[in-house]
Amino acid sequence: MTISTLGIVLSTSPPALAIDPPYQEQMERLAEIMGSLYFLQPLCQPGMEDWRAQMAELISLDQPDEDRRQRLAGAFNDGYAAYARLYRICTVSAAEALIRLLVEAEKTAREIHSRYAE
Repeated sequence: MTISTLGIVLSTSPPALAIDPPYQEQMERLAEIMGSLYFLQPLCQPGMEDWRAQMAELISLDQPDEDRRQRLAGAFNDGYAAYARLYRICTVSAAEALIRLLVEAEKTAREIHSRYAE
């Protein structure tokens, strides 16, 4: 292969995509849960955590590339929207969902930390 042929091949190749870390799927689920909590907690337990700020801090600490950052933010927004469609006030089912989500968030965060933290 000549240098000019190599140049043509390289210039027509799609850009390389970053490889996701092994915990990306869990991070996206955690982001979705945090978005859900951001909606539900003010309905049922006002004045508690600021899940949006927690998500921003998590993204900052993880230092994802732009694609991963967008997917994490999208998962957060999806979680928020899913519960915003269902609830306007704190109902029994909203309070139960909040508790389940808090448990799942803690479990997922601990698992990510214990398996992948340095």
